[in-house]
Amino acid sequence: MAGRILIADNVATNRIVLKVKLSSAFYDVIQAASGQQALEAARSEHPDLIILDAQMPEMDGISVCEALRADPITEHIPVIMITSSSDTTSKLRALKAGADDILFKPLDELTLLARVRSLLRACGTADELRLRASTCRELGFAEAQAGFEMPGNVALIAAHKETALRWRSLLESKVSDRITILSRNEALQSLYNGPMPDMFIIAGDLDHPDEGLRLLSELKSRTETRYTPVLMVLKQPSHSQAVVALDLGASDLISDDFDPEELALRVKTQIKRKRQSDRLRETVQDGLRMAVIDPLTGLYNRRYALPHLGHIVERAYQTKRSFAVMILDLDRFKSVNDSFGHAAGDEVLIEVAKRIRENLRGVDLLARIGGEEFLIAMPDTSLSVARIAAERLRHAVEQTEITIGAVPKSLSVTLSIGVAMGDGKSHNLTELLARADRALFTAKSDGRNQVTVNLSAA
Repeated sequence: MAGRILIADNVATNRIVLKVKLSSAFYDVIQAASGQQALEAARSEHPDLIILDAQMPEMDGISVCEALRADPITEHIPVIMITSSSDTTSKLRALKAGADDILFKPLDELTLLARVRSLLRACGTADELRLRASTCRELGFAEAQAGFEMPGNVALIAAHKETALRWRSLLESKVSDRITILSRNEALQSLYNGPMPDMFIIAGDLDHPDEGLRLLSELKSRTETRYTPVLMVLKQPSHSQAVVALDLGASDLISDDFDPEELALRVKTQIKRKRQSDRLRETVQDGLRMAVIDPLTGLYNRRYALPHLGHIVERAYQTKRSFAVMILDLDRFKSVNDSFGHAAGDEVLIEVAKRIRENLRGVDLLARIGGEEFLIAMPDTSLSVARIAAERLRHAVEQTEITIGAVPKSLSVTLSIGVAMGDGKSHNLTELLARADRALFTAKSDGRNQVTVNLSAA
């Protein structure tokens, strides 16, 4: 499944219609018929996203959203509020309560699914950062402190300077951030000249229709601005442009006839999230680099891998989702060292690590846990996907010979891989690793250069 979504609505027909739409896109859907049920399901089922009806009796959507944000267990879950009231007051109340977006009835299915994809993508990245940061804390590294927050830098990019000046005048009295006006070219040039903006606000149409979307795509493709939030200002109605913007990586959308307070709320939310993710990223990057990174391959080492794998096991237990663990070992690696020396062996390890890394997802754990032994954990992965991934890794190492600087000929190396599946029902990390190790032993015994799966608990 692509993600777990909780639908909270007291009208059964509404829940069923939404479930059909989301299930057809292969989302795992759970339901709640009241606000209280929604809070209980959010705590127990750990959904990746909540779709919440605003007009529920007893406990309405606003109250539910406020309760979700006040609970450390649920405060990070993104919320889409669904309402039939399109007035500005209702929208502002939902945003102030912590809703990530507000969609109006009748729902446009393409826009809904695009917003779901966008929020799940952002949530997945944030969850992974928090998971890695928690591993850092267990290893004794302090999380980066918030300290005194300097005003942010918000860049405005509109079709005409007059429009940008109007946006700035509307924002200046409601936010403390520094607001600058840039052209499209200046926004791209700024990547190389001075500090990056903390957020971009871009019109969907600049000098030409959809040129703002092309700029969004450029910014999201560049390392310097990949994590910088972008709020797109779109003309209404513009469902197709909204869908494209979200799928290109826009963090948020607003119509060009926006209420200034709504724009200010959305800006504050995006700046806050950017700073939180920056702090988490700093914790992971700076705190770990020297202590838990293997200096030869640049991969995580055993000291980091085992605690982090423990967190993956715990999260799988909470969400009841399967995951894969693999132990990989280079075949007859001792002969490389004996024949060509340890320097050549090091070059082989570096190249093999590179090939493995290139064939994994960003959320997968990859570590070097021994001389020529590697560990992989793939969260939210089925047995069939794990088999395909393991074979892809084996093939990536086998298919191309490795050129070594001090060796007159290229070397061919192969991998044996043992796979074990975690089913989300057990906390026993030791037993899981033992099963993966037994599968690796079988792969070696049966002739090497192959993948073996231990099915005893899959």
